[in-house]
Amino acid sequence: MIPLLILGLLIQNPGAHGYELLSLMEKQHYKYIVNFTKGSFYYNLQQLEEKGLIEQTHQIRPNNGREIHTFKITPLGIEEFEKLMAKYGTKSEYVNLQFYGALLFADEFDTNKLLELIQSQIDQTEARIARLDEYLANTKELPSKIDYFRRMNENSRFHHLVNLKWFKELKAEIEDTTV
Repeated sequence: MIPLLILGLLIQNPGAHGYELLSLMEKQHYKYIVNFTKGSFYYNLQQLEEKGLIEQTHQIRPNNGREIHTFKITPLGIEEFEKLMAKYGTKSEYVNLQFYGALLFADEFDTNKLLELIQSQIDQTEARIARLDEYLANTKELPSKIDYFRRMNENSRFHHLVNLKWFKELKAEIEDTTV
């Protein structure tokens, strides 16, 4: 998925440098879409270049005269982008929270510690909702076309609200059975 994100960003931002692309991914909350680190980002950027899907260009910064390495997508990269769009655009997967794995063994775990884990999920989910609310409040939909990224964030917010409700109900149910 990271190659698709990099290729798509280079189509939108030709001549961007690596740090600029990484900053865009972080600023636009791409972590809601795929887990990535700085290392995995730069590894994928290097792999795309080695495969000839992107190529380095060089620009001189006007303010200090330093050369920076920028990237542009190649025709082969456009073809790969199209393939990746088809590949990921047809996938539908299960919701997979790692918390579910821990919950499988909840009966074998200390109830008070389990309640702490659930509270941690509540806190993290509320924080995600707050970040999404902030993003959505500070962006406006584009008037001429569908703003897909905004729509994805609205959908993500909705899912987090459902999860938050479920975590709170689960916590209350456990608390009721331990009284």
